[in-house]
Amino acid sequence: MIDQLKKEVDQGLSTVEKFLPSKYFYDKSGDALFVKIMNLPEYYVTRAEHEIFKTQTYAIIKSLQLDPDIYFDLIELGAGDGLKTKELLRELDRLNYRFDYMPVDISQSALDNLKVDLNKELPSLSIQKKHGDYFEVLELLKENKHPKVILFLGSNIGNMSDAVATDFLSKLSDNLQKKDKLFLGVDLIKPASIVLPAYNDSQGITAAFNLNLLDRINRELEANFDLQFFKHQPEYKESDGIAKSYLVSTKAQQVYIAKINKSFDFFEGEKILMEISRKYNDSILNSILSKTDFTIKGKITDSKAYFANYILERK
Repeated sequence: MIDQLKKEVDQGLSTVEKFLPSKYFYDKSGDALFVKIMNLPEYYVTRAEHEIFKTQTYAIIKSLQLDPDIYFDLIELGAGDGLKTKELLRELDRLNYRFDYMPVDISQSALDNLKVDLNKELPSLSIQKKHGDYFEVLELLKENKHPKVILFLGSNIGNMSDAVATDFLSKLSDNLQKKDKLFLGVDLIKPASIVLPAYNDSQGITAAFNLNLLDRINRELEANFDLQFFKHQPEYKESDGIAKSYLVSTKAQQVYIAKINKSFDFFEGEKILMEISRKYNDSILNSILSKTDFTIKGKITDSKAYFANYILERK
């Protein structure tokens, strides 16, 4: 993974409009910071989706057309701490559904912690944790002919551009059988007064989460980023429906990354794009899905209509 990190950091910082891949947020420190973010009063995303899982669990099971007599694989991409999924797992376990739960994550520590928690809370649950890239894992599971339900929650799809999301969903469908389901979490378009505070909390946790990636590059690639000379800056327009998080250089400076053996220049005010967070509506999602093998079979929203979980089916 260190070679991939070197390659992608070099690529991102060598472009005219600098960027860093958001998937590298999630080391041990990043995992802990993101758990804090999910509990922030400003961060509505987790609460809204958790409400769906907590209050509409049976509706989820019904919408996925799960049969208690047919064994299936429940595969969660980017499982994290499993907070929301546990609501569904408890109900499936209580109703004696037959399935394997397969959490997939790039973070080994997140997977290990999740398995420990689930072994305590649901000791009879079959857990097969999968560490690595989503598509590598799905490719390995392709020969398994069990019906599959994929969970892709937390609006993780929103971290992709529409073109990348289209490609991602196309690749995902290539690894599934006809009638397999995807339960897709998306953040819905809403005013900036609601969205922006979610990415710029009063405690500075989101800023620390973004800056932690520079700290990770310092540790793992022997770089000399001085974090005091970078500031967190989120941007969002309701008309665009896309929130962006930047780190901005507060002065002209040069950063050397020893394991890449290369220096990178920053001018005062230069931005590094750290993350995008696409907000959706039916029209945007349908446009993306029109180029894939998925079709919308249902939709569940929270009480404020801040968030939606779409039920997609492989054609």
